[in-house]
Amino acid sequence: MAYVPRERVRELAAVLSIVSLAVVFAAAGGRIPQSTVPTAPEWVLELIPHVNVAISATAIGTITVGWRAIRRGDVDRHRVAMLASFVLFVAFLAFYLYRLVATGGPQPFPGPDAVYQFVYLPILAIHILLAIVCVPLVYYALLLAGAYSIDELRRTSHARIGRLAASLWLVSFSLGIVVYVLLHVVY
Repeated sequence: MAYVPRERVRELAAVLSIVSLAVVFAAAGGRIPQSTVPTAPEWVLELIPHVNVAISATAIGTITVGWRAIRRGDVDRHRVAMLASFVLFVAFLAFYLYRLVATGGPQPFPGPDAVYQFVYLPILAIHILLAIVCVPLVYYALLLAGAYSIDELRRTSHARIGRLAASLWLVSFSLGIVVYVLLHVVY
């Protein structure tokens, strides 16, 4: 059963991507005032990065399960795993954006300047770039899955776009864990 109008998949993916990325850039750029989010105790704000690393690790697992399931022909398990991955991504982003707005901006890097310039920044840049690229790909793959039956879906670009999105998503989540380790474990 189709849940998304087939003729609108690209447009809907584009609109969702633009809106999502606009919210992220607005939060990262300090355009969303702290007064727009409820105040949380400091311990909650400090807990969010730790929750998000657990979410990221879990998402790596669900993406991997989804990928393996579809390779084995288990469409139902693939669907559940990939929807779970998307829900985890949304939860991660909601927590991250909440903390970003509530604290007034990104957390400064506490380590040495050389590590900041030659390790942290390149890893962070690649992580962010991949996350940005993933947004429209993930929306497009999910919307195709909602617009076509399983038999019809095989004749769309869902598999090709899905493989690309999953690959980039895995690398982005993994690099996000490296960023966490640099910010909260090493330094």
